[in-house]
Amino acid sequence: MSKFYARRRVSILAALSGLIASVALFNAPTASAALPTPVSGATARSYLAQLTVATEDRTGYDRDLFPHWITQSGTCNTREVVLKRDGTNVVQDSACAATSGRWVSPYDGATWTAASDVDIDHLVPLAEAWDSGADSWTTSRRQAFANDLTRPQLIAVTDNVNQAKGDQDPATWMPSVSSYRCTYVRAWVQVKYYYDLSVDSAEKSALTNYLASC
Repeated sequence: MSKFYARRRVSILAALSGLIASVALFNAPTASAALPTPVSGATARSYLAQLTVATEDRTGYDRDLFPHWITQSGTCNTREVVLKRDGTNVVQDSACAATSGRWVSPYDGATWTAASDVDIDHLVPLAEAWDSGADSWTTSRRQAFANDLTRPQLIAVTDNVNQAKGDQDPATWMPSVSSYRCTYVRAWVQVKYYYDLSVDSAEKSALTNYLASC
């Protein structure tokens, strides 16, 4: 075999190996929920510096003032879209309900195979948004916030972890998986900045501390 053909054969084999590796990577199960990538730590710190600091006021809050889950396409509502996006091998029936799949909750690292064990968390809770300025919004803007698939605002997590979080901000609640906290606070600040929501002093202090290591 000539040196030319030997080199060509090695080159072809290398290309095939790379292609196989790429296909394997593409088809590999996701390690955690597919939250839209938040802004960088530096950008989040810049955004945080621009947020208004104000005392929270929950007067008049009602969850029904944030219509969800709305239809996104066909028979699929926002919850079902996020379950499909954040899961692996998710099978949906004709009504778009997830009948099987695998979900890894990035908050606590737990794995679930039943959609009923998974909640869709509003990363910035609806009550927190109300306290921070959403009380003056129109219903349509509150609906957009509650169903936002573009910003890092909705994520599939363990149901009882989401319930334990409730409406708390990062001053009093953070994911137990410490490696996810940087992602969480970057997302929190991005959402608050995009929607021009305020932060209270304890919240800003906690965010500042967490972002310092991002």
